[in-house]
Amino acid sequence: MHSYTLTAPAKINLYLEIISDRPDGYHELAMILQSISLADQIKLHSIKDETIRLHCNHPQVPADNSNLAYQAAELMAKQFPEALSKHGGVEITINKYIPVAAGLAGGSTNAAAVLVGIDLLWKLGLTQSEIEELGAKLGSDVPFCVAGGTAIATGRGEQLSPLASLDHIYIVLAKYRSLEVSTAWAYKTYRQQFGNSYIRDTKSLAARANAVHSGSIVKAILEQDTREIAQKIHNDLERVVLPAYPQVLQLREVLANQQDVLGTMMSGSGPTVFAIFGSQQQAEAAKLNVRAAIPDKDLELFVTRTVSHGIQIASSI
Repeated sequence: MHSYTLTAPAKINLYLEIISDRPDGYHELAMILQSISLADQIKLHSIKDETIRLHCNHPQVPADNSNLAYQAAELMAKQFPEALSKHGGVEITINKYIPVAAGLAGGSTNAAAVLVGIDLLWKLGLTQSEIEELGAKLGSDVPFCVAGGTAIATGRGEQLSPLASLDHIYIVLAKYRSLEVSTAWAYKTYRQQFGNSYIRDTKSLAARANAVHSGSIVKAILEQDTREIAQKIHNDLERVVLPAYPQVLQLREVLANQQDVLGTMMSGSGPTVFAIFGSQQQAEAAKLNVRAAIPDKDLELFVTRTVSHGIQIASSI
């Protein structure tokens, strides 16, 4: 029997623009996605019978086929039945460090790790692109989580164009443990309130989707200019989430008032808010200050940094 242990980084959105509706019911998006060092640990172990078993140390994480990591294993079993028959099933153990329901792609990165891990366990020899294509069947964030780093994402988020990697930016993450924001609600509400501004004709849609490629934040990323990146971060979904969730707005305001902060924003549909700093020392000091300003035990705070990778092998037996 073989086993692999993989690290599965979380991600934040440095940029999120909603462009239009799509025929499939999703939104046409232009985003910049960024991996961070906060990561879950995923262990995959071969088992003799052709089953899938999943365990997680977090009580809120389901261990059945409602879990995206479980669905990733089911997808691999369906796609490669001969490999399943030859190598047996898989036991998956998730050690959770990424907060749950935080908008940090915790479920997606777990699924990405399972795809990578089963490819290794079953000696399939899939390319990264092939794994990403499988990931797109599971969710929009999964393809990015496979490769990680820094990337422009268009379409519904699954069409990726890598950018120069950022691995030197320190970040404070803040999230109330018990607070959740429904992604479906956020996009639906945005459509209801701002749908009249959506682009309708195809030529304008293509131009708008490509505009982020030459945007000032992309230029700042290419130049590795942390201060300029922090000034250009943007998230359309703040327009609906912040008015409806005062706790998220409060976190954003408290982080924005920290000494040495370069920029702050909600990630994705929330409820996590992040702030950018030039050094780890500044980030650690801000974390302590936010804890003092909001002494709520429900508030989770993390110091992390940008990384240039997605799923990585930690060990194998």
